[in-house]
Amino acid sequence: MIEIIGVRFKSNGKVYYFSPDGKQFQIGDLVIVETAKGIECGEVTIPNKTIQKAEVVQPLKQILRAVNKDDLRILEQNRKKEIRAFHICEEKIAMRKLEMKLIEVECAFDNSKLLFYFTAENRVDFRDLVKDLAAIFRTRIELRQIGVRDKAKILGGIGICGREFCCKGFLCEFQPVSIKMAKEQGLSLNPAKISGCCGRLMCCLKHEQSVYEELLKITPKLNATVALEDGTKGKVVESNPLTGDLKIQTEQSEVPVKCNRKDVTLLKDGKIRVNPEERNAFKELEGK
Repeated sequence: MIEIIGVRFKSNGKVYYFSPDGKQFQIGDLVIVETAKGIECGEVTIPNKTIQKAEVVQPLKQILRAVNKDDLRILEQNRKKEIRAFHICEEKIAMRKLEMKLIEVECAFDNSKLLFYFTAENRVDFRDLVKDLAAIFRTRIELRQIGVRDKAKILGGIGICGREFCCKGFLCEFQPVSIKMAKEQGLSLNPAKISGCCGRLMCCLKHEQSVYEELLKITPKLNATVALEDGTKGKVVESNPLTGDLKIQTEQSEVPVKCNRKDVTLLKDGKIRVNPEERNAFKELEGK
């Protein structure tokens, strides 16, 4: 067993383990640590905890110290530097007429570099921009192109559900979302209905998928062949996995029979497939 604390460097970013070095920390404490990128300031998200050594990537680095007054002063200076760098970078982008949108600027705690995040439709030649910024700030400059999902996570916003974006509120890492999930959940394949503000498939499709997968195991799918309680056979023309309600089309009646999954016997289940035309049409929505 080994004692660790969990530290996060960005809002809802990945949590990394560090050795507390015999000190006690609480959730929300700011600490200074050494990482592969250099000295950084992070927030404690997991207080002192003992876990199996196998769960830790060795070697486990130690916490250098809790944040002091000098560190807080540096953090404040860095925040001001980020704001100034953001405005200057926007001016340089406009001056050089580059097809890119600046999203965020991040200053390393030790001022060893400035990291600029941007979005762009195509590849951008920003070599001259880097030279401009390096001449002004006299530090290492990095420009990193990000996708629209990452942009939404950084900027945040309110989704169609009326709640904060999942990616901004609690998602540490993005999970793959596919058009098949939308089909299995019985959603209309309308881009406006199944995509988020980022223009990609909504993350909540992934959250709910495990529930639908379990329900679809016990619920006849569309075009499944079933037998009613009186022995009449029919085909499923409408299925609601959440409630278990079905509509069965039989040869004896032109009007579909309404019933529940517990009232039928499954003879041959249907299959949910994404045809090539649908996959091509919605391929962009599945991207990052």
